[in-house]
This record gives sequence, structure tokens and C-alpha cells, in this order.
Amino acid sequence: MIRCIILEDEKPAQEVLQSYINKIPFLDCIGIYENGLDIKQEQLQQVELLFLDVQLPELNGLSYLKTITNPPKVIVTTAYSNYALEAFEEAVVDYLLKPFSFERFFKAVNRVRNNLIHQKKEIDKNLFLYSDKTLYNIHIDNILFLKAEVDYVKVITAEKSILVLDSLRNWNEKLQNFRFIQIHRSFIINIDKITKVYGNQVFIGDQEIPIGKTYKELFIKKIK
Repeated sequence: MIRCIILEDEKPAQEVLQSYINKIPFLDCIGIYENGLDIKQEQLQQVELLFLDVQLPELNGLSYLKTITNPPKVIVTTAYSNYALEAFEEAVVDYLLKPFSFERFFKAVNRVRNNLIHQKKEIDKNLFLYSDKTLYNIHIDNILFLKAEVDYVKVITAEKSILVLDSLRNWNEKLQNFRFIQIHRSFIINIDKITKVYGNQVFIGDQEIPIGKTYKELFIKKIK
């Protein structure tokens, strides 16, 4: 569910936006305002999307946008085309010229939805690993491979090796939705980091990693 706010001073335009929002199951409008100065910062922090008119009383919509720290996604809704360049300089997601159809509106909000989904995936790719009294923030895509070390797992990136108290089985579960595969009872590798495969060896940079007999068939299918 994407929570949104409407900032629009014309009643007919408010009603159009509200009716369009009501047709879309993943949108939830939690407020309608005629002046940006009436919106509390706490409420802005609770929403992912702002529908923003430009011509507003007291403070222009784009001027208001520039005052927001960490703004939500913004879709501009206006009758004026001459603000488009300034709007996109403020990284708005879309610019809707009134009167706009429901189809055009849906395309804009779907773009926001896909953008937010992508952001969530990126956030989910960050892991916090605790080792040697230090908390490391590691992006999954930066992991080259993992190696079992008795009761520990060594997580190897291009920059560092981090030894964590864990099992390779647990890491298999953590990484099942990413491009990793176990190729040996002691190794899980990042498929995208393979430089070559030769015989029963996988090469990641200068590192040679053995392919276990019981893992080879699945590995070959995965990389084909």
C-alpha cells in the first residue's frame, strides 16, 4: 500500500484526484491540503507519494517542494506546461497536465510503485554482519563467495573477509532469492563474479574454488 497526500487548492481537481485514487487498490490517500504550509513534517514522513499542484496560495508548489528534507515521491498535477523543466530538476517522478485521463494517472502512479519496489529490493540487499566487536554493512552484490570455517562462515568481498558465527546452511537460505549457489560443501559463490570455469574448478578473480561432485550438475544447469 502506497500512502499519499494531495496538495491542491481547487476543489474540482481534488475530487478528480480522489476519485482516481479510489480506483487503485494500492493507493491510500491520508490527507488533502490546499496550502503546503498546513502539512506537518511528521505527516510527510508517513507518506510515500505527494500529488503536487504548482499554482498554490502563498507558496508555489515547487518552491514548497524545495523546502522539504527527504521528500516523498512527487507527481506534479498542473494546468501549466512551463514548469516541467524546473519540476524534473527537483526529481519529480512524473508531470501530469490537467485535464489528464485515468489511464495517464495510472501510468504515473504505477511508475512510482515500480520505483518503490526497486528501492525496497536495494535496501533488502544490505546485510549487517557482526564480527570482532564490529558491525559491517555489506551489500549482497559485493560478496564474491562464502567459505565454511568449522562453526563460522567467512564472507569474502573484494575489499575484506569477515568471519561470522554462522552456518553455510543458514546462508543458503538467506541468499536463495539472489544469484548465489552452493558448489561445494564448504563454498557458496556469487554467480555474477565467476571469471571462468575450468574442469572442476570455478575461478573468481585469482581464487580457485572446487566444485563438489554432488553439486556439479545443478551448478552447470544454473549457469547455462
